[in-house]
Amino acid sequence: MPIQDRFQHLFAVISGQRFINKQGLGNEIPFFICPFKPEEAVEMERLRRQLVNRLGQAGIRILEINLYDLSIEILKERDIWNQILEMEESVSKEQLKELLQGVLDPEAHLVPAIATKLDNTDFEVLFLSGVGEVFPYIRSHNVLNNLQSTAKEKPTVMFFPGAYTHSQEAGASLDLFGRLHDDKYYRAFNIFHCEA
Repeated sequence: MPIQDRFQHLFAVISGQRFINKQGLGNEIPFFICPFKPEEAVEMERLRRQLVNRLGQAGIRILEINLYDLSIEILKERDIWNQILEMEESVSKEQLKELLQGVLDPEAHLVPAIATKLDNTDFEVLFLSGVGEVFPYIRSHNVLNNLQSTAKEKPTVMFFPGAYTHSQEAGASLDLFGRLHDDKYYRAFNIFHCEA
């Protein structure tokens, strides 16, 4: 689907009362994946900003959380940002990944930081972005699993650089960058399959 058509679809779906009021979900958590090809990242970033502006004009408040920016915010709040920058050169990538996975653990640190933003903001829809930028130390399915108890009151749209596929045999899978097929996540809807 061309970018402009995707924009129109996203605007029509997200601005609809059915979406805002979480109707037709059959008691499922209101999580939606907006998949896109990784090479479209710049265009999708522009589309997301335009979408936030247009939805705002329509009276729909969006809370935007970029996981990469939030990660840096958490590291700075915990006074370890400079230490990590200094040690990056001297430790292996695997050691750095393990360190970041610990200090940015979704259950212990990331989701509580998101919860604080949810509590302190008046909004109708949560947009999550920055998924590709935080890989591999933060995995999108871990974020979604840990958000289930925190962000179920309002719809959440995750902008995902890859594919979100469903099949009878394999179930549902978040395939980051169209290459990594190990993140099983079943409780979200592909927003391009939703009706306006």
